[in-house]
Amino acid sequence: MSKPDDATGTHQDHVPAMRKRGVTRPMEMAELRQHASQHSGSGEGGESGHAHAGQDPEAGHQMLAMHHKQTSWVYWFLIMLGFWLLFNPLTFSYATGTVDPSGGRSVWLTLPQRATAMAWSDIVSGLLLIVFGWRALRPNRPISLWICCFVGIWLTLAPVVFWSPTAAGFLNGSLVGMLVIALSILIPGMPNMILFMSHGTTVPKGWSYNPSSWPQRWIMIVAGLLGYFVSRYLAAFQLGYIDFAWDPVFGESTRLVLNSDMSHSMPFSDAALGSAAYTLEFLMGFMGGPQRWRTMPWMVTVFGILVIPLGLVHIFLVISQPVLVGHWCFFCIVAAAIMLPMIPLEADEVIAMGQFMVQAKRKRLNLWKAFWLGGDVEGEGEDRRTPDLFTLPEQPKEVFLASIWGMSFPWTLVLALFAGVAIVFTPALFEIGGTVADVSHIAGALIVTMSALAMGEILRPVRFLNVLLGLAVAAAPWLFAGETLNGAITSTLLGIAAVVLSLPRGQIHERYGLWQRFVR
Repeated sequence: MSKPDDATGTHQDHVPAMRKRGVTRPMEMAELRQHASQHSGSGEGGESGHAHAGQDPEAGHQMLAMHHKQTSWVYWFLIMLGFWLLFNPLTFSYATGTVDPSGGRSVWLTLPQRATAMAWSDIVSGLLLIVFGWRALRPNRPISLWICCFVGIWLTLAPVVFWSPTAAGFLNGSLVGMLVIALSILIPGMPNMILFMSHGTTVPKGWSYNPSSWPQRWIMIVAGLLGYFVSRYLAAFQLGYIDFAWDPVFGESTRLVLNSDMSHSMPFSDAALGSAAYTLEFLMGFMGGPQRWRTMPWMVTVFGILVIPLGLVHIFLVISQPVLVGHWCFFCIVAAAIMLPMIPLEADEVIAMGQFMVQAKRKRLNLWKAFWLGGDVEGEGEDRRTPDLFTLPEQPKEVFLASIWGMSFPWTLVLALFAGVAIVFTPALFEIGGTVADVSHIAGALIVTMSALAMGEILRPVRFLNVLLGLAVAAAPWLFAGETLNGAITSTLLGIAAVVLSLPRGQIHERYGLWQRFVR
């Protein structure tokens, strides 16, 4: 792939290799802005370069054409994936080697209908990729690229919606869906963003670090990928691709949970939905640059919804298993444990995005436009504190510590978390049943959850929920029958300990701008 003459002189050693692959990076975007600046006669580089793309249409379209030329391989690849999907069901029958969902679960389509739906889904998706991938071979076709992206999202969801009767159909949809999403909006960047992106501050005003930096997102991407593999294993059992769900701790309990009435009451496999959600989460971790808290507020919002409210629902469903189902599922707990730290790690980026919207309102910007296209506001300037993610092999400790900026671990919260764990196991240790056991299971797990969330400094106030939960644990043995004296005393002491340990705030290491007054 040829390169523009003016875009080769200022890279660090590792960047040229990336550009040969057509991968967009912040350094390359800076060079494109410099190129457009030279051709538009401005002669000014640096952060003021946003005027060339945002206010000079000719310069913006020059940059767009250059960027499209360097990433043109992406659109050819989309077309090839379209032909892959088109010929797949015509070559390999989706009605051969089919399986039924585990546990005798009834689904909304018959087996022949499921196979036919999966085949037509691939054919139609393939045709759409061929047509709109071809259109995307010319620059300035953002709608075509967004259509390709939504085709990729559909391919990820189709095996879940249609209860893919073959493992090959599920795997094909998952992998091709990931590739299509990556090729349409991740590798080349958000369509036409060059024409309207605003370049300016990297660190939000009043903040001590950048919550959208690559080290901050790297740990989210890894956690999302791990969650995907765990959920996919559970989905393989629910969809019938494997006959046995291994559980190293609770034995048959995992099978009983995955085939419980609660699970069967859902129209789709809850584990397969989880794998699709984790897919979108770890892919969205790659989307946008280190300024995305103000350049892509809509994307941070969607990412935050996937991680925070949906993550809390997932965690609560796992917590309710011993009460609603009567059993624990080890890998369900693992998936919840992976999701739990993702919530405070993402909350700071969501708060920074919210602060940007507040600043945009005060600046009298068009909020609708600012939400979808971003903008420039007052901030702390360039991020000179965060280590480059490329230095991970040389300085893993520094990069890892940068990835968890915004989290701290006061000894009081750590002990409160362990108190919650002890509360969960109290019924088993003292052979307690009934309402008292249910309170211990749910309240103890929630104390663990709230203590972990409060380790995110921006969420530190949620620790006060432990006060209510600890009081419930302490009072339950004396309000409901079914516990021995030793068990009652133990539960009471653990509940009081959770209350006392959750009262101190602990040390706060970072600054959070407008949100600082809420960190109490």
